[in-house]
Amino acid sequence: MERLIKAWQNSARAFGRLVRFETAFQQEVVLLAVAVPAAWFLATSWRGYALLLGAILLLIIVEVLNTAIEAACDAISRDFHPQIQLAKDCGSLAVLLAIVLAGAAWGVALIERLTGTAL
Repeated sequence: MERLIKAWQNSARAFGRLVRFETAFQQEVVLLAVAVPAAWFLATSWRGYALLLGAILLLIIVEVLNTAIEAACDAISRDFHPQIQLAKDCGSLAVLLAIVLAGAAWGVALIERLTGTAL
């Protein structure tokens, strides 16, 4: 049980730091807050609602991992190194792909709601 408590404390500390200092994470938390009620009106089923919110949560998860990669790279060296640049660029690409995925899920849901047909 002590391990779970420590894990919870570590996670809460990370969440607090991200909310205070990471602009992208702050924006995505606001996006999630807006998405919860918006998905309720946009989704045509509980499954669709879960998918829409899951896409935003996946984006947040990828952002957290990208921030971890950047922090680890910065802890190793602040100097330019091609491998560190690659690691940071890959993290950025992962965030971009998560944004595209979330946008596609929300776009499909919007089209389905407006046309009344499933795609």
